[in-house]
Amino acid sequence: MVLAIALHLSPYDPATGEPFTQGTHTQLGLPPCNFLVISGFPCPSCGMTTSFSLLMHGDVVGSWRANGAGLLLALMGLVAIPWCLLAGLGGKLWWFTSLETGLLTGLFIALVSALGRWLLVSGAILWARMGGMP
Repeated sequence: MVLAIALHLSPYDPATGEPFTQGTHTQLGLPPCNFLVISGFPCPSCGMTTSFSLLMHGDVVGSWRANGAGLLLALMGLVAIPWCLLAGLGGKLWWFTSLETGLLTGLFIALVSALGRWLLVSGAILWARMGGMP
């Protein structure tokens, strides 16, 4: 359902045709990111809706630029659909010994990638605000 909603959203600026890097979620009536508004820094999930939407529109590079962790998570979701169908129809959990192992592995990958991306982006913003290299 998340991927279907992402496909329905428009991740491109109507004036320029350029892909957004964040804010696509506001098309759903949601407010801008409070963390970003208050701190001036993006939160770990900033750009994920945009990233999902760009991927669903076939723009992999734009999806990566919006949020690389979002791209990874969306790809995991796309892979999970046929995997779940195969597991359900075949009665076997392919590549995992238990469902918990698969879910925990996916959760770990998603958390590490989201937090790692957030630290890199926040560090780059902070570096730029401090004037970069002397």
